[in-house]
Amino acid sequence: MAQHQARKRFGQHFLIDEGVTEGIVRAIAPRKTDSVIEIGPGLSALTEPLLRGVDCLTVIEIDRDLAARLSKRYPPERLVVIQDDALKVDFSSLGSHLRIVGNLPYNISSPLLFHLMAYADLIVDQHFMLQREVIDRMVASPSTSDYGRLSVMLQSRYRMEKLFDVPPEAFDPPPRVVSAVVRMVPLPDERPRPLSARAFESVVAKAFSQRRKMLRRCLGDWAKQVDWQAIGVADSARAEELSVADFIALTDALMRAGAIGGDGPDQG
Repeated sequence: MAQHQARKRFGQHFLIDEGVTEGIVRAIAPRKTDSVIEIGPGLSALTEPLLRGVDCLTVIEIDRDLAARLSKRYPPERLVVIQDDALKVDFSSLGSHLRIVGNLPYNISSPLLFHLMAYADLIVDQHFMLQREVIDRMVASPSTSDYGRLSVMLQSRYRMEKLFDVPPEAFDPPPRVVSAVVRMVPLPDERPRPLSARAFESVVAKAFSQRRKMLRRCLGDWAKQVDWQAIGVADSARAEELSVADFIALTDALMRAGAIGGDGPDQG
């Protein structure tokens, strides 16, 4: 087959380091009957070793040429190729107990992570390669510079672990940044959750809209309706000082005070 030219519009950087590939597959530890979904298979660096571990693999590839290559290379009973944008895919149509993996394009990583949150009940785990600074934000603790909206939203739904870094030279073409691999495991049904997922998202976004300001200033009129002492948060605190549990308490307090509407109990 002719050499495929990486396309900037798709954020393509193809993994070429077999040692990194082996490390990712070891971390996933796929079993024969697992329902594994690979996002962005590209030139099959991960696809090939994953197929050695599972009976059937589903891949989602936005690039029409690469999707056609994959369909020609592997029989349909071994590899199901979905030629589509992962941001538009209804993952509930792919079954349950899903294990999702991928070397994600940096330009869609955050939107895709939020898209997948809607399907967390159907997912066993997720293993992604992303820009290292994004993963550092995902796993950051309160009162650190990396802690922000992404940290709170994802930590409210997943237990996350940064596994290892991946240098630029592991890719062709090499990106200008260091990458890393993260494991994401959805939290169980009995996890702490807000009265409304939509209200929680709104409160977190507003709280971090001006992260250098005190929370009461960021929240504006909402702040006047919060019994700060009751929820155990100082009104002089900044958003980066609040834990996920604090944000849940703050959201619920605002809902009970009638300051913010919601979408009913959180089902996500």
